[in-house]
Amino acid sequence: MRTTGPNAARALACEAVENGYETIFAAGGDGTVNEVLNGIGDAPQGFERSRLGVLPFGTVNVFAREIGVPMRLDRALRLLTEHREITIDLPSMKFQGEMAGERFFIQMAGAGLDARAVELADWNLKKRIGQFAYVVSGLKALCEPRRSFQITIESQCLTAQLVLVGNGRFYGGRIPLFSKANPQDGLLDVCVFRKINWFVLSRYVLGFLHPKLLSRGSESYIQTRGFTLASESRTPVELDGEYAGCIPAECCVQPKALRILTPLNL
Repeated sequence: MRTTGPNAARALACEAVENGYETIFAAGGDGTVNEVLNGIGDAPQGFERSRLGVLPFGTVNVFAREIGVPMRLDRALRLLTEHREITIDLPSMKFQGEMAGERFFIQMAGAGLDARAVELADWNLKKRIGQFAYVVSGLKALCEPRRSFQITIESQCLTAQLVLVGNGRFYGGRIPLFSKANPQDGLLDVCVFRKINWFVLSRYVLGFLHPKLLSRGSESYIQTRGFTLASESRTPVELDGEYAGCIPAECCVQPKALRILTPLNL
């Protein structure tokens, strides 16, 4: 079924679960995968009734890369028809205020500069230069006033300008930002950046060029089952590379609650 606009994939996925389909394929990028994921979650007992498969048609396809789905469609279809079902952790972000509600994500999330870059990303530029459009929008975001917010993890409160969250190892393509991540361990991997500057951004630009060029800085790396975000100013949040709302928000994870198809033995 073809989508007709924003959130159409979410409605179609929910309808498919309610109509008894056990396997729901998301044919698109990470944003489409996220919509289908939330559509499955919208149906009563959706994650128990249906499993998720991915066909990579998008700009970056981070989750498809994470679980070993080939970028060539013919190879992806061949491997997934010989599917292997596994269960992985299911993270979610619960928003308050005007955006109140729970949104699931499958691979990654971000608050602060990262999410602002997602807001500023130009759709037409994404079609021309792919994931490097986010580098351009990241540079634009870095030119704006940088605001700090608070993240509380297991009673520890930290001030940050950027927080990145991983359910898998990869971020922004094949950048192994979350080096300790295991999508079956019941934990979220969180990178907390106290300050963001041109030097920090340049390290991740190099990571876009080649994963081996990524170098660690002073950011904190924490594994946790959940955390909360708070701010006195508008601070956007992205889930799987799509704008999702603003903090305050609470993030948590349900261990091995999502059924997926993958050619890999994770």
